[in-house]
Amino acid sequence: MKAILINNDKSLSWSEVADPIIKSDEVLVEVHAAALNRADLMQREGDYPPPPGCPEWMGLEISGIIVEIGKEAKEKSNWKIGDKVCALLGGGGYAEYAAVKYDMLMPVPKNCSMVEAAAIPEAFATAYLNMFMEGKIQSGNTLLMNAGASGLASVVIPMAKAFDIRVITTVLSDEIANSIKHLNADIVVNTSKENIADVLKEQFEKGHSVDVAIDCLGGEIMGKCIHYLTHGARWIMIAALAGTKTEIDLKNIYVRNVRIIGSTLRSRTPQVKAQILAELVKNVFPKIETGEIKPTIYKTLPITKAEEAHAILQRGENIGKVVLEVK
Repeated sequence: MKAILINNDKSLSWSEVADPIIKSDEVLVEVHAAALNRADLMQREGDYPPPPGCPEWMGLEISGIIVEIGKEAKEKSNWKIGDKVCALLGGGGYAEYAAVKYDMLMPVPKNCSMVEAAAIPEAFATAYLNMFMEGKIQSGNTLLMNAGASGLASVVIPMAKAFDIRVITTVLSDEIANSIKHLNADIVVNTSKENIADVLKEQFEKGHSVDVAIDCLGGEIMGKCIHYLTHGARWIMIAALAGTKTEIDLKNIYVRNVRIIGSTLRSRTPQVKAQILAELVKNVFPKIETGEIKPTIYKTLPITKAEEAHAILQRGENIGKVVLEVK
């Protein structure tokens, strides 16, 4: 089969590799589409190696069709050859075929194309993990989702709205604010004109303080914003794109019982990932199938143009997911 390999000069090539040999608890998926994530860019740079046992090539989420099922996978699941699935991987999605443990698979939701389905596993699992499992968010709460134009925000915001959660998000320009109107955030803060800490202070004083924050930025502003949260709020750090250091008033943290939680999906055990996917199918897929939540696709490119697809993410121009079509 073929897969996208990282060359010594960090360029990408669609090259011949060995066909995957499935284990007893795995199924073989013929890959139809693979969605991009920032982790792919980090892996390409050598900063985010795949977990032990995973292929060397990139790709954390795919959609496709089951073409082979291992003995244990057949005994422990209801999957059948020919089933349309999407899957969460430790790596190896940029290829014609992928070996996937049976409990890392989800059915393609009704009314979803293969391209849309490929955009679900990583982003939707990350959104669900941080909102509901780590954040324990509830209907009527307020969520702060930084970086409203990010691929994750394109999932988090509509998922939150589908569960009657109020959303505050940030963008860098009025143009970007217009481009994410369809996500229906309640408050969109253009940080080139407004200070997000001032906005959160105003909301706090009006009785609309933040219950859960999902922060991929960090940096100096994080410590200034964390003062204006609900008693018992959860601030969930998933990355630190704006800087790894900040200054926090620790008295504010313990007096108001605020929790700062570090969270990544990739570091979870296979058992926890399987639990997240099972809950996602049970609690969120019905809302995908009714159209209340829909993956936002920015651009679709053939797998042979993976270099061009990566450049879109590197420039930060995408609103939503970039997907590679394999078959």
